Amino acid sequence: MIHTRRLGFTLIEVLVALVVTATIALLAHGIFAAAADGAHRLELARRRLDRAGNARDFVREAFLALDVGADSAGPFEGEPHRVRFSTWLPVPGGWNERRTMVLGAHDGQWTADIGSDAGERIVLADSVTAFGLDYLLDLGAGEHWVGDWHSAVSAPLAVRVRVSRVGGACDTSLYLVKPRG
Repeated sequence: MIHTRRLGFTLIEVLVALVVTATIALLAHGIFAAAADGAHRLELARRRLDRAGNARDFVREAFLALDVGADSAGPFEGEPHRVRFSTWLPVPGGWNERRTMVLGAHDGQWTADIGSDAGERIVLADSVTAFGLDYLLDLGAGEHWVGDWHSAVSAPLAVRVRVSRVGGACDTSLYLVKPRG
């Protein structure tokens, strides 16, 4: 019997090597995709927690960056229990984007709905039993507050937010609006 040396791989060996390599590549892709998705979800959760934890500052900054006028994304629409306006908000990329914000009460919570593709709701306060808004028309000794403000070209000088909570606690906040002109 004569023994000969093989000089290559059999077809079975090549197929097994390809299957093992493809399996490892698919597992690695799945791990990296899950890690990237997890990082994205973590960033969104961090932003949500940061905004909720700093709710008053977030709302104050939104009013100070309010954008009403000919080039804005929409008018200022203030009602006794809801306000809608366009503002410039920071996004994860490090710049500001124009977004529509709606402040109001929903299901016992004071919320800020931020317009975007997915839409985002930030809870600003829980256990809300009553919610109201007023809009400052004139400043000074004869200051004048109104219950409605609808304008495509102007905004009030300030917005007063009244939040009543379970247990009788009542909180009033005053938010200055971006200076006119």
